[in-house]
Amino acid sequence: MVEELDEGKLEHLLEHWIEHNDSHSKSFNDWIVRLEAAGFKEVAENIRTAAVRMDECTEYLKLAKEVVRK
Repeated sequence: MVEELDEGKLEHLLEHWIEHNDSHSKSFNDWIVRLEAAGFKEVAENIRTAAVRMDECTEYLKLAKEVVRK
């Protein structure tokens, strides 16, 4: 069975993903500080890259949400 999709459901789903990504990005950034303090500089740098890419992904989700609203 295929779920029927409409603009409202799609906008809700995109908003959920945006909030989810924002939460992960914040968590990543919190952990970067801890990891650097504990001497895990290379791990922190990789997580920093992941946070930046998560933020980039979130921007695309926001663009998609704007398209749905048109």
